[in-house]
Amino acid sequence: MGSAGVSNTETKTIVNDLVLHVATANGSGSQTSNMVLLRALFGMGIPVSGKNLFPSNIQGLPTWFTIRANGNGWIARKQDADIVVCMNSETSDEDIETAREGAVLIYEESLNLADKRPDCVHYSIPFKKMIADVCPDMRLRKLVINMLYVGVCAQLFGLDMDEIRKALGVQLAGKQKAIDINQPALEHAYKWAEENLKKIDPFRVERMNENEGKIIIEGNAAAALGLLFGGVSVMTWYPITPSSSLCEYLEEYLNKYRMKDGKKTFAVVQAEDEISAVGMLAGAGWAGARAFTSTSGPGISLMNEIIGLAYFAEIPFVICNVARTGPSTGLPTRTMQGDVLSLFYASHGDTKHVVVIPSTPKEAFEMAGEALNLAEELQTPVFILSDLDLGMNYWTSERFEYPTDPIRHGKILDKAALEKLGGKWGRYEDVDGDGIPYRTIPGTDHPKAAYFTRGTGHTPQATYSEKPEHWKSNMDRLTRKFETAKTMVPKPEIIEEGHAAGILYFGTTQEAIREALATLDKKHALKLDQCRLRAFPFTQEVEDFLNKHERVYVVELNRDGQMRMALDAELPRFSSKLRGIHHYDGMPLTANFVVESIINKEEDI
Repeated sequence: MGSAGVSNTETKTIVNDLVLHVATANGSGSQTSNMVLLRALFGMGIPVSGKNLFPSNIQGLPTWFTIRANGNGWIARKQDADIVVCMNSETSDEDIETAREGAVLIYEESLNLADKRPDCVHYSIPFKKMIADVCPDMRLRKLVINMLYVGVCAQLFGLDMDEIRKALGVQLAGKQKAIDINQPALEHAYKWAEENLKKIDPFRVERMNENEGKIIIEGNAAAALGLLFGGVSVMTWYPITPSSSLCEYLEEYLNKYRMKDGKKTFAVVQAEDEISAVGMLAGAGWAGARAFTSTSGPGISLMNEIIGLAYFAEIPFVICNVARTGPSTGLPTRTMQGDVLSLFYASHGDTKHVVVIPSTPKEAFEMAGEALNLAEELQTPVFILSDLDLGMNYWTSERFEYPTDPIRHGKILDKAALEKLGGKWGRYEDVDGDGIPYRTIPGTDHPKAAYFTRGTGHTPQATYSEKPEHWKSNMDRLTRKFETAKTMVPKPEIIEEGHAAGILYFGTTQEAIREALATLDKKHALKLDQCRLRAFPFTQEVEDFLNKHERVYVVELNRDGQMRMALDAELPRFSSKLRGIHHYDGMPLTANFVVESIINKEEDI
């Protein structure tokens, strides 16, 4: 009982720089324990992130949670854990074998791991005996036992117990009985560690002030808030990992904040499948509602026919694609940027869609509302390209600014406008030269307000036509509208210092890229200019960036380099400059992978 393993008597103390990896069983209540640790570190002012790796099938299978705390603000995934907590007997041998040399191992003493991995620091803990002392109800022990490792870690690594208690209250808010059951386990484990463990590892955390004005939030919750503030009024959806929680969050917010006189001022429909969900979405958008659904790659595949109808009939709505690893069912609980092309060119025939690409929860909040605006202004489906890492994991984020700009509905003709026109207008006519026609909302009180909404060939006046000139003219107008969209979508984030080479990336690769660029500069004296894409179509700023650099590394989480393919297709004159870096094992990107990939490619030049 107690500590065993290598000593750190000659090892310098490592402060506020650790990766804590917890291995448990799915459905054992470990999420509460892990979030208490995460929130406590955050409360101490230390930059932190939490990534949940969980099975896609049934309760009882292995699950892992990784917390990275770093005083320099590096919170991307890191390959090697500094501390491994083994609470799952089924995976304990594997978990310690994958630990790096010198890692700290914390485990149940009955696992008998003391003789394995002598190159690591061992803390053998009688978790099963302790839980019997603090939780008389045997039915609850499997849920409460995980709180013991929180107390042990708090004592070993210096977490503030006041922050631990506060985090427990936040995590179990409104569940006083659960707090009363878990709190004694926390206190008992902390005291036991204090009295029985001799610290022989170098890791410690100390209070900082880096989180002032910041929050911890999942990307899906942030996007749901953005939609709420953006005026969404209809949500139709079908559950699919990892997008379901977005709709669940949004429904919760709508029920809380969109009630008037005891009645709902919104509509939420859970459909029988994704096809039905997008069909109702198109109907709601056509009727003038701000309509939304969330799905993942397989759902987009099913929605393609109606997406094409909405593109051609020019019906506004928003779809958030929280991407997961594919093809097929793939790895539903792993992350990927594998739906780039399927969104950019969704459906059949000649289609190109507007896509906004958030990298952080704050951008997920902002872009969700902006997507609703763009959909109405451009009269077209607009996609939000997210992924599991952003959507379902926990991020330290800047606080969101309360939206004060008015909602933008675009070119809508009301009764007064129709009177001025004498009732003469064409639903699909380009009046202003920007490719965007005028529309009326069904129910507008004017005899000339009505028109036929067609998925077949039509004239500018919305009458049926199969004439080649009408088809071509309409498709050319849609192309002009797409060109107009280039001036309206979020611009890329560009940092230029005149370097010969650049790096182009998007979405949740941002944190790993930031860390990688610092490492490249410090250890390899290599500096790169940066372009973080935030939307499709590609704006003029993207073209200018590619034009200025001799070579540009395109980093993305898919096998085939889909963003590079899109750049080749849309901006072919820059193809020879592009160098692909592809990460596609289902895990979030690491800075080390980016550094090694770029150094290898630089050596080949």
